[in-house]
Amino acid sequence: MRLRILVADDHHVVRTGLRSLLETEKGWEVCAEAANGREAVQKAEELKPDVAVLDIGMPLLGGVEATRQIRKVSPKTEVLILTMHDSEVLIREVLEAGARGYILKDDADRNLIAAVDALRRHEPYLSSRISGLFAKAVGSLGEDSPPDRRRLTPREREILQLLLREKATRKLPVF
Repeated sequence: MRLRILVADDHHVVRTGLRSLLETEKGWEVCAEAANGREAVQKAEELKPDVAVLDIGMPLLGGVEATRQIRKVSPKTEVLILTMHDSEVLIREVLEAGARGYILKDDADRNLIAAVDALRRHEPYLSSRISGLFAKAVGSLGEDSPPDRRRLTPREREILQLLLREKATRKLPVF
């Protein structure tokens, strides 16, 4: 069975690059592209992709609200946020809106395939930099080492991923 992916970003060159990278994986296809949030929601409702890769800063409808609406019109579509922004507040907002993954654009070459693969399996995915920021946001790291300067260990990241999976399964609030 093919993995169908929707890519939404307001920059054509970014969409083209994402398509090229994603379609290198056997059985994966970008079934649609969108240049703004409204178009992303419309295409998600029409095509019911397995995964939607969304930018946060899109015109007409931002990534947070687009995530909420996509999860309503296509509940089985997993949402991955791909952005340049690494704000703790934004991370919390998109997770509360229903996104299951969050990676930074400057890490996309290293994390995009792994992130989409995790979402394909209905597992959450946060890049290591984002995991550290999220852990800082929920206060789970000690004061002795600044969380924004420290990467989580593989075990800490695994625990954070398990917490996110449990949150999604039980519809628990994000910390």
